[in-house]
Amino acid sequence: MFWRLVGTSAAILGGLALLGTLAGPPWNPEPVRDHLVSETADTSIGNTQAGIRRGRIHEVGTFAVRTTEVTIRLDGYVVSGLLREPIGAGDALLGITFVHGAGTGRADEAFIEQAEQLTSAGIVTLVPDKRLDNYSIWHRDYEAMAYDYLHSVEFLRRVEGVDPARVGVYGESEGTWIVPVMQAKDPRIAFTVLASAPVVEPRAQAAFAVDNYLRTANVPDQVFRAIPRALGIPFPLGILDYADFDVVPWLRQQSAPLLVVYGATDPSMPIDQGARVIIAETAIGGRDAPVTVRFYDGADHGLRVDGLVVPELSRDIAAWAQGLPETAAASPRVAGAQPEQVYVASSVPSPVWWLNGNVVFGSVLAGIILLLLGPIIWMVVGIRRRMAVKRSELPVEYQPAKLARGVPLMLIGLAIGSVTTLVALVAYIIVVAGLALSFEQDTLRVHGGWVGVRVLGAIAVVFLALLVNRARGVRDDNHCECCQGSGVGLETETGEGALVLHGWPAHFTLWTVMMGSTVLLLWLAYWGVFQLGI
Repeated sequence: MFWRLVGTSAAILGGLALLGTLAGPPWNPEPVRDHLVSETADTSIGNTQAGIRRGRIHEVGTFAVRTTEVTIRLDGYVVSGLLREPIGAGDALLGITFVHGAGTGRADEAFIEQAEQLTSAGIVTLVPDKRLDNYSIWHRDYEAMAYDYLHSVEFLRRVEGVDPARVGVYGESEGTWIVPVMQAKDPRIAFTVLASAPVVEPRAQAAFAVDNYLRTANVPDQVFRAIPRALGIPFPLGILDYADFDVVPWLRQQSAPLLVVYGATDPSMPIDQGARVIIAETAIGGRDAPVTVRFYDGADHGLRVDGLVVPELSRDIAAWAQGLPETAAASPRVAGAQPEQVYVASSVPSPVWWLNGNVVFGSVLAGIILLLLGPIIWMVVGIRRRMAVKRSELPVEYQPAKLARGVPLMLIGLAIGSVTTLVALVAYIIVVAGLALSFEQDTLRVHGGWVGVRVLGAIAVVFLALLVNRARGVRDDNHCECCQGSGVGLETETGEGALVLHGWPAHFTLWTVMMGSTVLLLWLAYWGVFQLGI
């Protein structure tokens, strides 16, 4: 009996491992082989000192800053903004409009250091609120957002003292998918600054970031297979419809100088690859947009070191923007810390037979519904029939639905085991995500937690194997009795070897619980819980 259980459990585990392997592609990111080379560690913009001597370039801290809250009218919507002006800087001033990344939305919480410092160098800056009524984690329209931000550009052009021909745009992170659209739609934008630009599609950038974070957390190799299975599927119900947005066609339409800035220790962006793509794609067909690239040593995704924006950032932006057009092509073109991107951010492969996100996420819901449906039906029918017996509508000797001895425990173990493994997997992902995002390592929680999830999955499989062996025993008994009876649904007086003693609710519960648990086990196999290194 024991070895039969071991064999059946091993067969089920092997089958789940094989199905999990076939369910989706492995994760094998390609190493970066062609690295961008920084020409010098000094990020200073060429000809800065000459520009300062001629009075064309002002240093950070030259002017006091006046801040005014303003209202900006969009198409059918109104946002607030913070306008910062340098006091006593004169007329025909340079202007910069800021475009938010995904992590910010309010003008009084974003770009505070950059805007204050740039304004103190003689540049008028405008930080508008992000429009949020049509923006959520599920839906974003970057072209529509570009049109909204263009209203802020127009607002800044009309500010007294600003030269309308010298207004540019600064976009950060997600905002760098928006800024190239803005410049293509409005070629009058004089220049653009792209800070921490992903360049690749959101889906590819997310996979790249997750891969880096998981490597930082030192997770088991099997966990990496979850990347294409989570991010490679078409998302359900039209959510995350912006995941495949491609900014490259917009980069090819750029006609103004670009300054590209990255934190050299930013793990979430393909900093080497991104800069190379921007240089290559914006220098096409006679409408070259000169590109200057700077990498800041020790800086993170927000261009910060120890929580503060690197002071060289505002210095370099101010010098580059005020010195245009000469500084657009000034040497060195690429400077700062040497970028060290290890793997290429590329298109995410899709799973083979789970079709799309509706199937992946719907299977969990279907499995849980099946687990609950049978017991609920059994309970409702039982209550109704007991009430009918009391009303003498059924004979007193009526026999309620019954499962054979030991089968309820097997079903309960299977159901609890599959659900507990699912919950444990979700909890494990949350823990690993927290460690990865904080750049921490915890071998016990990362590796021990993964072992724990897999052990729970194996326990659920053992209960399924017990039920399978019980059903096989019933078939063997029936065969020995010259095929008398009806297999798994056999109703007997003794219950020896049977799964069900009496009643259709018992049959229904047996099959719904087994089917629901099997669906959940297949879902767990999809995420690699039963992987055997194949």
